[in-house]
Amino acid sequence: MRHEFRLSNKERKQIDTIRTIYSQQHELLYGNRENVKHWIVSLHKPYVRAIIRRKEVKPVEFGTKVHKVQVGGLSFIEHLSYDNFNEGTRLKQSVAFHQKYVGKCNQLAADAICATNENRRYCNSMDIATSFIPKGKQGKLEVQKSAMRSVLSTIRATVLKGSFGNEKNHYLLQKVKARIEASEIAWIFFGMLTANASIISKPIISHQLKRTG
Repeated sequence: MRHEFRLSNKERKQIDTIRTIYSQQHELLYGNRENVKHWIVSLHKPYVRAIIRRKEVKPVEFGTKVHKVQVGGLSFIEHLSYDNFNEGTRLKQSVAFHQKYVGKCNQLAADAICATNENRRYCNSMDIATSFIPKGKQGKLEVQKSAMRSVLSTIRATVLKGSFGNEKNHYLLQKVKARIEASEIAWIFFGMLTANASIISKPIISHQLKRTG
């Protein structure tokens, strides 16, 4: 009796991934590294990429890179990608995100990588106070502007940076255990939304307790 052997869709995809990995490794060893695009680093998660972070503890990380906008302590994902990207190019999109869902953006704190001349001109044209260290000679209002930059930088270093640790340690984003791309992205969004729900609920509960107390 003849038995026909058929591969499942999952098995076919995995074989295709193995072939791609072999081709990439062959090019890395015998060819030109520049020709290798979308370098696969995981057989079971071929969509994951190596992201160079240049940190002493973790020079390379694997997973999603999230560009987050934070307003009033609440976090929103402005951009998410498995490929590395320069977050300094996302400033205009972040301001547009704020204006669409919250309203006019008056103050902005961001990493130094965002302090490009183009972004500085854009913020000036939109009348947005930033945390960017100024260039050149400063006017009479420099003391006031310096105080604003200090406040914005402090908030970013405490509230924004602290939210990353909170979401990783308390909302299961330290190590996402989802096995497919769609589930992994949903896990990240729900983790961040749950953290937001916790922040929103605290003043509501406090107000209710005062009314019933």
